Amino acid sequence: MKSKEIANNLFYVGVNDRQKELFENLWPLPSGVSYNSYLLLDDKTVLIDTVDICYSDIFLKKTASVLNGRPLDYLIVNHMEPDHSGSIRLLRQQYPDVRIVGNSKTFGMLEGYHGITSGLHEVKEGDTLQVGSRELRFYMAPMVHWPEVMFTYDPKEKVLFSADAFGTYGTLDGGILDTEIHIAPFLEEMLRYYANIVGKYGNPVQKALQKLSALDIRTICSTHGPVWREHLAKAVSVYDRLSRYEGEEGVTIAYGSMYGHTEQMAEAIAYALAENGIKNIVMHNVSKTHASYILRDVFRYKGLIAGSPTYSNQLFPELESLLSKIEIREVKKRLFGYFGSFTWAGASLKRLAAFAERMNWEVVGEPVEQKQGLKNDTYEACLALGKAMADKLKEL
Repeated sequence: MKSKEIANNLFYVGVNDRQKELFENLWPLPSGVSYNSYLLLDDKTVLIDTVDICYSDIFLKKTASVLNGRPLDYLIVNHMEPDHSGSIRLLRQQYPDVRIVGNSKTFGMLEGYHGITSGLHEVKEGDTLQVGSRELRFYMAPMVHWPEVMFTYDPKEKVLFSADAFGTYGTLDGGILDTEIHIAPFLEEMLRYYANIVGKYGNPVQKALQKLSALDIRTICSTHGPVWREHLAKAVSVYDRLSRYEGEEGVTIAYGSMYGHTEQMAEAIAYALAENGIKNIVMHNVSKTHASYILRDVFRYKGLIAGSPTYSNQLFPELESLLSKIEIREVKKRLFGYFGSFTWAGASLKRLAAFAERMNWEVVGEPVEQKQGLKNDTYEACLALGKAMADKLKEL
């Protein structure tokens, strides 16, 4: 079984998942996802992370093929999330003498998930592990995006094993290195992956990036997506920008609409944005577009305009769900506009205003409320809201 050598005596032994429809049982996977694992051969043999238990058979066969009869000396666990740690128990059964390398938080989870408490080698910030010609170094990266996360660095080959950081959705369809594939789809999916999975943890990501800035890194081996080499700087810049919540000039319009009246308001706002020079406008009907993609655009663009009919004296349920997901991620520094509609009693504007206050976002323009059908004065108010957002974006 062939395995890609991605650096001197460093082999890719990860797997592709084209079966799962929802990552974390939440986020769509139209192009699947990879679970990446890496095997280093030196005087000692070192495996970095495992894979989801659903693919343990393929993974163990690939690992055994690269080892070619050698024992497995170390397993480094950079991240304990089950899509990367799921095969640890089976790996230990196959290689009972393997020593598991991790930090104290790793070992608490290792016992909780797998009941493993022996054969452990604890490392702390800056510790090293001599494995022959290489001296691996360890850097703690808590809350990127779990508390036990750490990075492993190989100074000899200048390779960083980054756990989920710099990961993306999408299977690796033949090529493993970014030099072997078209990277545009992966960079796009990196935006969605970050917004869905890492988005809440901007400050920890920034701390990790500052720590990494002192290292000479030529290759990044993440646990999802391609190995970054030629386009490494692009991948890092995506994480840097998103973790600083620096949106591009543009607006996401997210709205719910039962019978089309609120949608007409959204159309008028979008028209005004375009008329006033905003080219990046994305409109999402929350009943049709999965929140995964809307979150991506909320992280991508500086402006968000939300619209909702009043539904049982509340927000439209799918829009309320989206706003909850945004709030959980603590997205910062967004410009916010909002609009709503009702037939006999309006409540949506009050609830959208409360959301903006909780987020500490700047509200732009006058909120627009429509009773029943769209009338000329309401239409003009929608145009004014779109213009106000465009003008504010142009000021920045």
